[in-house]
Amino acid sequence: MKAATVNNNKDLTQGSIYKHMIRIGIPAAMGMVFNTLYNLTDNWFAGRLSDLALSGLSIASIVFALFLALGMGLQSGTSAMVAADLGKGDKQKVMAWINCSHGITWFFSLVILLLGLAFADDLLAYLSDDAQIVAAAWDYTSVILWGNVFFNLTSCFAGALIAHGNTTSYRNVLMFGFFANWLLNPLFIYVFDFGVAGLAWSTLCIKFGSAVYLLKVLQNETGYFSKPAYDLNDWKELLKQILPASMNMLTIIIGGFITIYFISQFGDDPVAGYSVGIRIEQLLLMPALGLNASVMALVGQNFGAGKKQRVKEIYYKSLKLAALISVVFIPTMIFLSPLMMTQFSDNDGIVKVGVDYLRIDAVAFFGYMMLFCSNAVLQAIKQPIFPMVIGILRQMVLPILAFYLLVNVYDFGLYSMFWAIVVIVLSSSLVALLYTQGRLRMLETKS
Repeated sequence: MKAATVNNNKDLTQGSIYKHMIRIGIPAAMGMVFNTLYNLTDNWFAGRLSDLALSGLSIASIVFALFLALGMGLQSGTSAMVAADLGKGDKQKVMAWINCSHGITWFFSLVILLLGLAFADDLLAYLSDDAQIVAAAWDYTSVILWGNVFFNLTSCFAGALIAHGNTTSYRNVLMFGFFANWLLNPLFIYVFDFGVAGLAWSTLCIKFGSAVYLLKVLQNETGYFSKPAYDLNDWKELLKQILPASMNMLTIIIGGFITIYFISQFGDDPVAGYSVGIRIEQLLLMPALGLNASVMALVGQNFGAGKKQRVKEIYYKSLKLAALISVVFIPTMIFLSPLMMTQFSDNDGIVKVGVDYLRIDAVAFFGYMMLFCSNAVLQAIKQPIFPMVIGILRQMVLPILAFYLLVNVYDFGLYSMFWAIVVIVLSSSLVALLYTQGRLRMLETKS
């Protein structure tokens, strides 16, 4: 009875769209802010250990992100499938999707563990020639790999809860994790004397607690306790949503490598300036992630309920909200970028590159917002292939071509790369807008 009350209060197929977006989006955005701060906390503690430890954590995080990308689509893929049947009111199918996603999670985690044990050490050695840095990185990575299932379970359960319109629980997990990290890191690093591995043990304890908590919340939300299921037909349908989303996340990671590679031709300061600038930009884009979560839930439920006109209305209202957010954050990127950059570095060369990047990329801010909205709608209506394709083009193919021509052929310099990013993002967002509009029109014409 309690679970039914919760669901009625969170019926996204009726009521004010803007109110739903705000109620769902704000907790989601806040949670991602704390997740970012969590990672910065680990960097801070690693820096207190030594420069070697900080370098080791940096390359370990890159390698683990590559492996974890396989499970990163669990959240959006699970959300898309669950939300549609929530809209239909088919609770039995909702639990079937959740249980099968739970089963896929354990399978993915085993694959990640085996791949990590086979290749992670070589990848770490590829990223650094310093044996001590590689050893420190492996101390961290070897622990995290064995507990990667807790990362994936958290994503799986969070995706199911987001489909129900519940982003508050995931926010609470990320907030608690941030504060718990400040207590557990010193315990494992200094009391237990685990060194860099202590950062990994702290994270695993927090992720384990997060997965257990979200599983319990999901039980309260649905009235059922999720258990792994292995229905091959349902697995196939889920994987059609999960794998493209995972690939999309992988393109983002690889795209970062590509950009850093070309920027590194201009020296260490430009790399550092861009790296800090992109972190600041990611913080400013947190409202976009909140909007993404709300659009996924809203569109998913209304799509399942057959409310095609409301789905279209959600999309256009999300774009209006994205424009409002951009009006606030574009001036922030332009005028406050020097203040923000100096919080991370007092090196004039680093600060200048970071400020210039933020001011140039401010032109593309609304483009990023449009991409988030369009991709969320397409994922929610079970059309995940286009976001993956546009991600490959935007993050990998077009940057390689543009950067090579601008830097290596025409020698236009560092800032030509920043303007190329702007052009690629804006053109991609326009294509995504037109494609999404086309898919929504097709929905309307179907009986």
